[in-house]
Amino acid sequence: MTTATAETDLTPADSPAEAEKSPGVRGVPTIVRRRLSTLDRRFDPYSWLVTAIIVTVAGILRFAGISKPKGYIFDEVYYPTDAWDMLQHGVEWDEKTNGPAYVVHPPLGKWLIAFGEHLFGNNELGWRFSSAVAGTLMILVLIRLTYRLFHSIVLAGIAGLLMTLDGFQFVLSRTSLLDIFLGLFILMTFAAMVIDRDHYRRRWKRALESGFDPATTPRVPRIVPWWLLVAGITFGMACGVKWSALFFAPFFAVLVIAWRVQARRSAGVRGPFLAGILGDLGWLVLAFGLTLLVYIGSWSGWLLTDTGYYRHYRADNGMAEPPIIGALLNLIHYHTQAYDFHSGLTERHVYQSWPWQWLLLGRPVAFYWNGNGNCGAPSCAAEILLLGTPILWWSFLPALCTLVWFGIARRDWRAYAIFTGAVAGLLPWFYFAVADGRTMFSFYALPALPFLILAVVYVLGAIMTPPGGLVSGPNKSDRQLVGTVVATTFVVLVALCFAYFYPIFVGTLMPYDDWSVRMWLGSRWI
Repeated sequence: MTTATAETDLTPADSPAEAEKSPGVRGVPTIVRRRLSTLDRRFDPYSWLVTAIIVTVAGILRFAGISKPKGYIFDEVYYPTDAWDMLQHGVEWDEKTNGPAYVVHPPLGKWLIAFGEHLFGNNELGWRFSSAVAGTLMILVLIRLTYRLFHSIVLAGIAGLLMTLDGFQFVLSRTSLLDIFLGLFILMTFAAMVIDRDHYRRRWKRALESGFDPATTPRVPRIVPWWLLVAGITFGMACGVKWSALFFAPFFAVLVIAWRVQARRSAGVRGPFLAGILGDLGWLVLAFGLTLLVYIGSWSGWLLTDTGYYRHYRADNGMAEPPIIGALLNLIHYHTQAYDFHSGLTERHVYQSWPWQWLLLGRPVAFYWNGNGNCGAPSCAAEILLLGTPILWWSFLPALCTLVWFGIARRDWRAYAIFTGAVAGLLPWFYFAVADGRTMFSFYALPALPFLILAVVYVLGAIMTPPGGLVSGPNKSDRQLVGTVVATTFVVLVALCFAYFYPIFVGTLMPYDDWSVRMWLGSRWI
């Protein structure tokens, strides 16, 4: 086993023949205990110290100068104004007609933006505050998730640093759009699922240690999956921001079932799939029931007022509108109209891009441009470009390919779990791109970003880990030393790349020539 202070847990599992030589504890064979093992729940101050330092740095970067540039940038013309109107009317409002506005995204993300506006007013700080909080929290959750996955402070710190130094997440953390909230809630959902996996396996190990014999007792011990229910709640919050969260539902559901089947197989249950599938499906249905309740709750402003768009659609069109049921039927009609809008959204946009371009940074989005001002040169430029840190983003595809290889070669659940999250965040967009040519932008990839970073971290951990596992002190292997140098060099290069592009992440006024040399892919980035 490796220590949790500086080492990874990416070594191959012991063979059954070796593990079964150990007598085990409380009659449970060592190989079973190992297969059901999870992260030690004891408080680790060092891991939290690293977490606090990185999150503090990330927060400072995201909040510093957040009120600039002045005015709305890119789609801030929509969401902050909707949020402010929701504070006044409870629903989105059209000032031109002095009536309800028709919008096609659920309300929760705008309510979160409205929280910042409530604190600081209808200004740049007010409408960008919640985005910066969400972006910082994403880094916090990613660090703790990585630590739980790999039992390594080093890899957890690397994951946090990579997201901190990613220009894509950085820009969205400083802009009042919805995607940063969607990314946060999807990541929280996955983290809750991983904790539920640990909880489920831990309860199985306790049951075996208490004398439960799966060979003679056909009934599976009752285990209440509290963290799975938490995942249902956070997933409902994700759906309450954008419907595209639903892309993750089937992938996450399959992961939950696969993890539970694996746990029962490790515990020695005969027919591990059929032995607990009804319970698995039942808890998943309950979790998705919570998702639905949370989602409907995000529409409370629309449901509890009479002024929302289509709020009394049935009554206005001569149909019966009974209490509660009528409101829900009207809400369903609203959703059908919004879905039709999204399905028919094929209008060309200068900054649109296709999913196969996203990881290659084929068409970033310009959020802000200003060619005026005094920069000490004949021609000046200030831009905010939604661009992932190139060295990091161009490592994603090789990392995903390597991740698949490790997943097959090592049969490591972490590899396929990370890959599943990345696929869930990207693959559905390929379908819509091919099926109906829907207008898309690179920021749709944000929910997949944590999984892409985890893929890179997994590969770095594998590079640093020799077959026999990590050792500390003077006995470190050459592979461990070389792997540490490779990982450190990669993180340093990402940091330098982030610093180089920082001016076009925050809209710094600079000589035009200085701006132009940062357009590495020429017209594709202009």
